Amino acid sequence: MIKRTILPPATIGIIGGGQLGQMISLSAKSIGYHVGILDPTEQSPAGQVSDFQIVAGYGDEAALTELAEKSDLLTYEFENVDQDVLARVQKRTGVLVPQGVKLLTVTSNRINEKNFLRTHGLPTTDFAKVASPAELKVAVKELGFPAILKTVSGGYDGHGQWDINSEQDVKNMLEKWPKNLLAILEKRVDFVKEISVMVSRDNCDQVKLWPITENQHKNHILHLSYAPAPIAESVVQSVKKEVSKLANEINLYGVLGVEMFLRPDGKILINELAPRPHNSGHLTIEGCNISQFEGHVRSICGLPIQDPLLIKPALMRNLLGDDLDKARNDLVNHPEWYFHDYGKAEIRPQRKMGHITVLGDEAIKKLKVWDK
Repeated sequence: MIKRTILPPATIGIIGGGQLGQMISLSAKSIGYHVGILDPTEQSPAGQVSDFQIVAGYGDEAALTELAEKSDLLTYEFENVDQDVLARVQKRTGVLVPQGVKLLTVTSNRINEKNFLRTHGLPTTDFAKVASPAELKVAVKELGFPAILKTVSGGYDGHGQWDINSEQDVKNMLEKWPKNLLAILEKRVDFVKEISVMVSRDNCDQVKLWPITENQHKNHILHLSYAPAPIAESVVQSVKKEVSKLANEINLYGVLGVEMFLRPDGKILINELAPRPHNSGHLTIEGCNISQFEGHVRSICGLPIQDPLLIKPALMRNLLGDDLDKARNDLVNHPEWYFHDYGKAEIRPQRKMGHITVLGDEAIKKLKVWDK
């Protein structure tokens, strides 16, 4: 059980100022909390809607200490936080970090993550550690084709990933082997759907699960998320069982995003964990009685969380740099859109700039037509 409840108007310090931090901040402030941000980008998305922002790098120990001293607790919006710096600051200042550093240790390293899942009897893909060209050859012989090579840490939305589907792919990888690469080779599996679920625990350590979403990706970037995922009740129960076990084993506070593959035989495999709110859960803002972001705030502050329920079928469509102007111009034609612009200053083609959520079957049909 979380040690103590932090009530408004306490200050929540968020490490990271992107769109996840922005939506956490908006939820926190709606409850009455003050919010501070640490991010190197001036007027970051989260900084725009918070009480103050410290403009510095995430690993800047002096800046993180300042944030800790101004805050009653700290949370993070991404997994690539400098764990050593955070641990030192926590020890020195005594600031609460309800998510904990251990969660970062597990989720910021793909090998640690896979080993954690295996140790606790949770289903995941076959994998092998790869630290050299020679180890890649051995791993390919062990796992076979097709496979995917990923950096052990960092990398997102397709960055730091290479398809290994043939001997030619192996040869190409060996010829351009990045210096000091530490990677993991994962066996690709046959799957019928990519699904995900957000999970948290409340002030009494009761597990709370949001509706399961079905996800579609383009170029390794999430494109669409739909809830409720069209899956059998037996799969729903399997997800609830495995993810609830995971939340308890990891002593979860805050929201954890769990990405999974649904196999043709109806079994699930856990693909990746995100130790914070997740892109596929954005539809919970309008689609559920409580959003993943409010759930995150309530969990880290030791507050109760009502059982998340889906109000109507919901579809979320990410907006990348290529999409933003078109979506803005079409706002006049779509009163059914819940439109989110993250306020990022620089528009880049494959950068997440915002999203659209719609509710109900008719609005979902319209958004799918617009998407084409």
